Amino acid sequence: MDRFEFHNMTLTWLHGGVTALDGGAMFGVVPKALWSRKYPVNELNQIELACEPILIQYEGKNYLIDSGVGAGKLNEKQLRNFGVSEESTIEKSLAEAGLKPSDIDAILMTHLHFDHAGGLTKWEGDKLVPVFPNAVIHTTQIEWDEMRNPNIRSKNTYWKENWEPVQHLVSTYEGELEVAPGLKLIHTGGHSEGHAIVRLEQNGEVALHMADIMPTHAHQNPLWVLAYDDYPMTSVFAKEKLMKEALENGYRFIFYHDAYYRMIQWDTTGKEVKDSLERSKPALIK
Repeated sequence: MDRFEFHNMTLTWLHGGVTALDGGAMFGVVPKALWSRKYPVNELNQIELACEPILIQYEGKNYLIDSGVGAGKLNEKQLRNFGVSEESTIEKSLAEAGLKPSDIDAILMTHLHFDHAGGLTKWEGDKLVPVFPNAVIHTTQIEWDEMRNPNIRSKNTYWKENWEPVQHLVSTYEGELEVAPGLKLIHTGGHSEGHAIVRLEQNGEVALHMADIMPTHAHQNPLWVLAYDDYPMTSVFAKEKLMKEALENGYRFIFYHDAYYRMIQWDTTGKEVKDSLERSKPALIK
């Protein structure tokens, strides 16, 4: 498993599944001739997207960013349509880190789409139960409301299987939430109305997890947003503001979906890579 030491925080990427989605949908109106130079694509026009939760071990607590796609919950049609080549083996990943699912103290949900929230629950016999029984699940109030009452568009990704068994564990917030000193959730909207990013700050240095307003390193340009975004201009404005601040101040970026990079840091121009951590597991699409 890949690890990154960020001062007092240890970040470990867990195996939460792998999907492959249409590259055009993932890059919106950006021509393929442009985005395909930055991110590999296969003959089906699919790009590979990891769904790998980040374990943050900090001040004696165990936090997760998102939960993976889950295991044994998608039918054959869903597996095919979402290009799921691997489902979650997150319990195995945790065991390799010397932990059990019950050791997770909190889960920082950037949003509740199936590929981020599917790993919150699992089947035990004919009943769905929480995977992380002792974890507080943090999400924005807006996201939680839509999860339970999706609209005609969002009902395709907000599923009761992913929220009903864990509703007693959910804690909502509005605006910002400091989960621990230097560990903050910030509501942005854009990809979904309740979408949030995660900000890590240690000793004056910052790492941003931009979640799905910047799912891969290739989405660095503020105008390169997903066709999946419910509010694309909100994504553009949020990313424009964040990228300006991040590049000027040398922030690092960490990723859940990127199949090639775990972490990347650009220079002030955004054109040169100063530091990076590549994903050690080889991508299927090269």
